[in-house]
Amino acid sequence: MPKPTKVATTALVGSTAALTGFYGTVLAEAVLARKAIGVTDERPPSPDGLYGDDLLGEPVRVLVAGDSAAVGYGTERADQTPPGLIGIGLTHVLGAPVDVRSVAVVGAVTADLPAQLELGLEHKPDVVVIVVGANDVTHRVRPGLAARQLGEVVRDLTARDIEVVVGTCPDLGLVRPLQQPLRWYAHRISTRLAKLQTVAVARNGGRAVSLGELLGRLFLEHHDVMFGADRFHPSATGYANMVGVLLPAITGALREHETGRVPFFDVPRDLMPLGAAAAQASHESGTEVVGAGRWATVRRRRG
Repeated sequence: MPKPTKVATTALVGSTAALTGFYGTVLAEAVLARKAIGVTDERPPSPDGLYGDDLLGEPVRVLVAGDSAAVGYGTERADQTPPGLIGIGLTHVLGAPVDVRSVAVVGAVTADLPAQLELGLEHKPDVVVIVVGANDVTHRVRPGLAARQLGEVVRDLTARDIEVVVGTCPDLGLVRPLQQPLRWYAHRISTRLAKLQTVAVARNGGRAVSLGELLGRLFLEHHDVMFGADRFHPSATGYANMVGVLLPAITGALREHETGRVPFFDVPRDLMPLGAAAAQASHESGTEVVGAGRWATVRRRRG
């Protein structure tokens, strides 16, 4: 009969070999995926400027930060980019001019946000819109660390009396060039990051909007329309769908900021623990999570 120590050693060696093999396969798939996806140096025209300049009233100031999804990587016109679409959408909803500035950078991770905002805060924004997380996954940043970094950014902005809306990490398991097991791994990590982002944003006074599940269904059903030429970033139609989910949260944040927030505990029927709210948002498409301490409300924006 084998000795317990020998059995344990054999099991450990076997487990280590299996784990090494798994990550070796993932790494090989990642290299092939990068080649299949491709990269271009093209950038869309700047979306910065005043939208609805023929409208009366003081302009609403919007700052957009984050990664390539916030930039609108792959689009050909300023009015196809997320910042441009936000500017156009808000002018129609609010009936007021909207002054947009984007400091988002292609390839940015969450740790890059403070540097972006250092440049952007001179714009004196009423609301900051952030879309970030995908590059944290591809750069293997620990989800817990990325979420803490995001929470610190949101806390700093809300302390300045600036509204914050964050589009959480999309589901990278939907990217066609990724093969198994990399696709499964990308889905697992990006979903975990999105949940942690939701908690960090809501806990620090911002609004988190779930992008992964909603965009997931649309992008799977209409893959050729929703993805751009590189098969990794969204197309102009894909970005428009993303902004369509973010816009109600941005509008709600601005209106509540102007009129004064409804006391949080006036709506007890909407309350649930923050962790449960984050979990629900990750499974229900187009949801917005607004928190206060350990509690939160989940608002279904689109299904």
